[in-house]
Amino acid sequence: MRRVRNLEFREKWLKTRLGNLPAGQSLLDIGAGECANKPFCAHLDYISQDIAQYDGKGDGSGLHTGVWDFSQIDIVCDLYDIPEDRQFDAVLCTEVLEHVVDPVRAVDKLARLVKPGGQIIITAPFTSMTHFAPYHYCTGFSRFFYETHLNRLGFTIAELSSNGGFFDMLDQELGRARKVRRSYSGWLLDPVSLILLFLARMNVRLLATLDGPRENRRSADLQTFGWHVRAVRKQ
Repeated sequence: MRRVRNLEFREKWLKTRLGNLPAGQSLLDIGAGECANKPFCAHLDYISQDIAQYDGKGDGSGLHTGVWDFSQIDIVCDLYDIPEDRQFDAVLCTEVLEHVVDPVRAVDKLARLVKPGGQIIITAPFTSMTHFAPYHYCTGFSRFFYETHLNRLGFTIAELSSNGGFFDMLDQELGRARKVRRSYSGWLLDPVSLILLFLARMNVRLLATLDGPRENRRSADLQTFGWHVRAVRKQ
């Protein structure tokens, strides 16, 4: 039974939503990092921004990439310092909010950068392990975070969908167990434990398929990888 990964599903969602934007529209990719979503924006006036401080190693805590390349970034500054002399048809902020010191202030900033009638496209974890430390300030955000603040800022939420549910998360974390035990205890799992883990993963994958469509799992209100948000600024 094939597992659809968190990243794979999110990238598919972003590719579709960004591809649906009209050709020639302006888009600001905030916290763009290595500009992974730039290939989906070839038809747009694409501009990237990032604070460009993470080096791939961070402070060594949690999960890291080893290397990180900011060479494609157009605007190097803190999110809060992005110039507001221009507004954009779309503002993209994907897997960034957990890395800013004040996410509410960050969403306020995003809102001011969008033209009336323009869109904000956001993804962020609902829950996340420590990664890119020390630049990891929040573990994640619920749908109530987006509903509260985007409505407050004069946006209409056009889409708020989940990336999997409780059983998808459980599958992922069971899959990490072997690596986590080796990394943090130095012990390898014994053969019996490995077999039990495999059987448990097969079971939760079956439960996930019975939990509704990936973007609308019934258990997502309890646990999900993250919420995918598209909101339109009122005219």
